[in-house]
Amino acid sequence: MNEHKPANYHFFVDNKKFDTDRASLTTMEIKAIAGVPANYQLFLEEHGDAPDRALSDGEGLDLQNPPKHFYAVPPATFGCA
Repeated sequence: MNEHKPANYHFFVDNKKFDTDRASLTTMEIKAIAGVPANYQLFLEEHGDAPDRALSDGEGLDLQNPPKHFYAVPPATFGCA
């Protein structure tokens, strides 16, 4: 019998909750689950006064408690009129 693992881990992208059964994902996997375009930059919201951290697509992220909060930023268009 094929048993489905329950989604035990949670993360948020742009204030929307997502569930997974994996304890860690790459930034690119998080983008795919959340429907974030591949060319967007994903940032990890840090606690307190610590600056938020820009993430590279291949970076592995531990999703164990507390839930991580991310936000997506479209690519910059510097120099366009």
